[in-house]
This record gives sequence, C-alpha cells and structure tokens, in this order.
Amino acid sequence: MRVLSRPVPLAALLLAGALVAWIITVQRMLGMDAGPGTDLGGVGWYVGIWVTMMAAMMLPSAAPMVLLFSRVSGERARKGQAGLVPTWVFVAGYLAVWTLYGLLAYGIFRAVVAGGTDYLAWDRSGRYVAGGALAAAGLYELTPLKDVCLRHCRSPLHFLLHGWRMGWAGAIRMGAEHGGYCVGCCWGLMLALFALGIMSLFWMAVVAAVIFAEKLAPQGERLTRVFAVSLVALGIWVAAAPSSVPGLVQPNSHGADLARMRMMHTQPGSALMRGEKPAMKMP
Repeated sequence: MRVLSRPVPLAALLLAGALVAWIITVQRMLGMDAGPGTDLGGVGWYVGIWVTMMAAMMLPSAAPMVLLFSRVSGERARKGQAGLVPTWVFVAGYLAVWTLYGLLAYGIFRAVVAGGTDYLAWDRSGRYVAGGALAAAGLYELTPLKDVCLRHCRSPLHFLLHGWRMGWAGAIRMGAEHGGYCVGCCWGLMLALFALGIMSLFWMAVVAAVIFAEKLAPQGERLTRVFAVSLVALGIWVAAAPSSVPGLVQPNSHGADLARMRMMHTQPGSALMRGEKPAMKMP
C-alpha cells in the first residue's frame, strides 16, 4: 500500500485553507491586542475567532496526518474494503476537539472574571500570574505526556494502520483522537498564548512557528528542550520587567486602552460593553 504518496491537490487545499484562515484572523484581530487578560467577548464571537485561529495555526502542522488519512481511505475504497469517506470529515473531528479546548479555556476565564479580578491587576499580581503561566508551559515541554503526544503527531502512520475505524463516524472519531493527541502536545503552548495576549497576532505567529517546528522539523523532538528553557526565561522576564519584552502589550498601557475601545465595536458580549472591569486591567 503506497500510503506515503503525496496528493498535491489536497496539500494545496490545506495550505490554501490555512492561508485564508490567517487572512481572516488578521482582519478580525488587527489592533485588538490588549495584552495578557484580554477580554474574550461573547461566546459566539469567541468561538468563531478561535476556530479560525486553530485552522490557521494547526492545519499546516496537521497536514501530514490529513494526507495520510486521505491516502489510506482512498486505497481502502479502491480495494473494496470500505466506502470512501471525505477527508473533511476527519478534519472536522480534529477541529472539534480544539473547539472544546477553547470552550474550556473560555469557561475558566469567565469563572475568574465572575469571581473578581482586582487581584489580577497588572500592577499587582497580573504580571506574575502571566509569568507563572509561561513558566508552567515551559516545564510541560519536558514531561512524559508531552513526549508521547509529540511522538504521535510526528509519526502518525502507526495510528492510521492499526487504529483505523470504518465509516463517517469512524473518521470523526479518528480525527478527534488525533486532535486529542494534538491538544496534549500543544495545550501548554496555547496557555502561553493566553498569557501573552490571545488577540496578539505577533505571539500567535510565534506559537504557530514553534508548533510547526516541533511537529515537522527533522529534529523537532529535541527542540522541546530549547523551547522549554525559552518559555521559562520568558516567564521570568515578563514577571520581572514586562515593559522591556518585545511585542508584549501591557494591560495598563495606552495601546491596550485603544485595543479595548476597538473591541467595543466588534464584540457585543465583551466585558467592557457590560460595564465590567477586564482581567489584569489596572484600576
């Protein structure tokens, strides 16, 4: 079975989809980076931008798995072993898991806001919380769970050949299972993105590049140690001297105030429009 053939049209479609997602994300998020603790707005707006972000950030690094699924599915259908299942069904299952992760993060954010956020003001403990989250993300890079999930993402052929599930339901489940491994591999990096500013296009690009390198670079598994040290160092830097961190918008800055004003016109469910105080905003 020639499962390693590269269906060029599908690869081009995946990359085009990722490019379109990046364009939409830039259009939706440009100028909205209010730094750590940026308000997430209403759940509908948040889910829409989150799914678009995940498509932009994850589709390039997930492309090898998607291409393998398409090839194996096509070979099985050609041999009469199963009906052909569209590849988008697998991708939908994959993105569904990332959507659930995003909703979990949203729920945690809302719970924190409901409990009061004065202690998270940037001039009090906000910068230390952000720095601690970055350090935690770095330490996770060194855990056995990260290693297991990253090995799966880098070498998915065994999963496809020995964990194949039939039909559309099977494809959705396989996509969800692969998405689960991907979340296990990257949730710490996404935590770092929340800590640096979920609306930051700069940090989004940095995290996407790290994910791509870990999953697809020839020695990507060894890069986790480099990224671990970098994240811990960045966490200490943010906690100690946030104003000197390139690309970091401080929540109590004029730039953050402008970003929050822009969000008032695009996020009908935002905390500002409800008259609430955003997390990590200096009183």
